Amino acid sequence: MDFQLSEDQRAFQDMARQFAAEHLTPNAGRWDEENHFPLEELRQAAELGMAAIYVGEEHGGSDLTRLDAAILFEELAVGCPSTAAFLTIHNMVSWMVDRFGSDAVRARFLPDLTTMRRVASYCLTEPSAGSDAASLKTRAEPEGNAEYRLNGSKAFISGGGASDVYAVMCRTGGDGPGGISCLLVENGTKGLSFGAPERKLGWHSQPTSMVNFADCRVPSENILGAEGEGFRIAMAGLDGGRINIAACSLGGARAALEAAMSYVKERQQFGRNLADFQSIQFKLADMATELDAARLMVHRAAISLDAKSPDATKHCAMAKRLATDIGFKVVNEALQIHGGYGYLRDFPLERLLRDLRVHQILEGTNEIMRVVISRKLLDG
Repeated sequence: MDFQLSEDQRAFQDMARQFAAEHLTPNAGRWDEENHFPLEELRQAAELGMAAIYVGEEHGGSDLTRLDAAILFEELAVGCPSTAAFLTIHNMVSWMVDRFGSDAVRARFLPDLTTMRRVASYCLTEPSAGSDAASLKTRAEPEGNAEYRLNGSKAFISGGGASDVYAVMCRTGGDGPGGISCLLVENGTKGLSFGAPERKLGWHSQPTSMVNFADCRVPSENILGAEGEGFRIAMAGLDGGRINIAACSLGGARAALEAAMSYVKERQQFGRNLADFQSIQFKLADMATELDAARLMVHRAAISLDAKSPDATKHCAMAKRLATDIGFKVVNEALQIHGGYGYLRDFPLERLLRDLRVHQILEGTNEIMRVVISRKLLDG
């Protein structure tokens, strides 16, 4: 395994780092305070190829690898984990359209998704189907050969009410994962509505709401893959999504670690800089070591997914579990180092803490990651 980034990867990394420093870091606190969805900045990121990172070039994608994406998302999350996380969701849907859509669907949707003229959301979770995603009840009934009639609700949808395209996992057959399909529902479809914006602990730079379907008429051609393949598509998307959200945890935690290192060099107690106290030095050493170990796990998972390894799902679950737990721990330690100042909104630590907490829940809770890992171990 090569631990060095290629020349191209260093160039991507520098580009994302510069974009985050110029567009995300200066605004992240204000977006958090104002619950502002930074669509203009997201479209600027899209101009640099970051809205369709692992989509093919035919329709405007960057055609990069999952490892490239992990590198990019870590850098973006240093600037704003919430905004970077929304971009990972949009990328997931763009990839699903590219990977599973017909030629006509790809030609119709991808040019606007790659530029973010149209924004995409992923709709799997329901009010009564979270970790048990295969039990979802949103149903699409065929109406002749031309369209489906879609009814049901989705919960906790990032971009709900603001996105233009919704990749909806719905039941077209019987119970269980084999009865699920994936439909693209466009905003403006009659019968599509949204709940009130959720009031969240973190992730304030992206809207979240219920997405409701009441006799929505969806063209049959908007299906991704074939009927009954939706659960497989959803899980394939989540493998990559778990790497991406893990990378966002790395970025947010790195921002916290860097803030802590700057703080201890300046803050004095008992006539000495905090950096001179061995207890602080050891704390920083542990934070940096654990963060580096998590990064290696994330990069290994990305390489495994790129290589279509039979262990890819296990590696993705391992990386997501470790990186999101470590990321939150590192931010919490950085806040503790700041003492009372870390608890104030004048410093970024409390926002980073709030933003990274949800990473341990979404894309499959970390308890579910343990289920995935243990099943792979025991089945193997």
